[in-house]
Amino acid sequence: MTLTTDAIVKRDMPDNDSTKNRITVVVPNYNGMKFVKDCFDSLFSQDEDTESFRVLMIDNGSQDESVEFVRTNYPLAEIVKMGENTGFCKAVNEGIKRSETPYVILLNNDTKVEPGFVKGLIKAIDKEKQIFAASAMMKDWKDNSLLDDAGDRYSLLGWAFARGKGKRCKDYTKPCNIFAACGGAAIYRKEIFDRIGLFDENHFAYLEDIDVCYRAKINGYKCVYAPEAGVIHFGSGTFGARYTEKKVILSASNNIYMAYKNMPLLQLIINLPFLFMGCLIKFLFFVKKGFGKSYLKGIKEGFKKAFSKEGREKKVRFKPGNLVNYIKIEAEMIAALFQILKKN
Repeated sequence: MTLTTDAIVKRDMPDNDSTKNRITVVVPNYNGMKFVKDCFDSLFSQDEDTESFRVLMIDNGSQDESVEFVRTNYPLAEIVKMGENTGFCKAVNEGIKRSETPYVILLNNDTKVEPGFVKGLIKAIDKEKQIFAASAMMKDWKDNSLLDDAGDRYSLLGWAFARGKGKRCKDYTKPCNIFAACGGAAIYRKEIFDRIGLFDENHFAYLEDIDVCYRAKINGYKCVYAPEAGVIHFGSGTFGARYTEKKVILSASNNIYMAYKNMPLLQLIINLPFLFMGCLIKFLFFVKKGFGKSYLKGIKEGFKKAFSKEGREKKVRFKPGNLVNYIKIEAEMIAALFQILKKN
């Protein structure tokens, strides 16, 4: 794999001098030609009083014209070419490593941010040093009055799901604590990455944002929802349809892997009946969708990944000092189960 960096042309706003900025915006891209204009136009049209920020586009070996389009039309953006499709995790990790700023915003290329987006995220994460991540209000592309994501939840069933999806945005205007920030539009405190590690590249894509926030919570940090940071999200811009064989396999695999690596043995034993039930329900669901074999393949790959040498090395080691944090996490997962039952 080769990495190349295109030249940067500087303007007054944003200022790409990382010694002055507190923020780097990292935009992973893979064949995103139909999205990048909306994404970058909106990103470079933030409110005038928005503090300066640096922009990095990490390209995963795109075969379309998106790289050339961004290079030509947005000379402020630094472009890093990965040379091949390395997946979301490796791409954003490369951006985080290159950021050299206290805060990193991850932004999907299939988004259109609102004028107060950057300010809203900064305001949310600046409130407390224990905040690892703040998640934006992600709105549905087809109907901006409806939510796509207001922060993520994780339940005893091993299911991760978007809070408020399909509901009215006006009912989710209050900041609150969440289990995890959606990596499609969120800000992170870089120094905490230095302590807990970056996104786990074994995920390739899907649930990697839940996983990294899970690790942060184990270590006593928190994640919050930032409703003042609005962003319109197309959804499934890279993988296309909502359900594909690749998506089903990756999601099933990462579900198994994430539970294994983050839960100590006792917690795994306690939660095993719920995790099994969650897998069974999803299997039956995907059988109806025609992806039953793909789901079972993903489960198999998840166990293989978990018990591989690399998987065992990445397992979070239990520390007695984090016991209270594990109890809080378990309580959040129980609450999320009831929210599923209530369809809330």
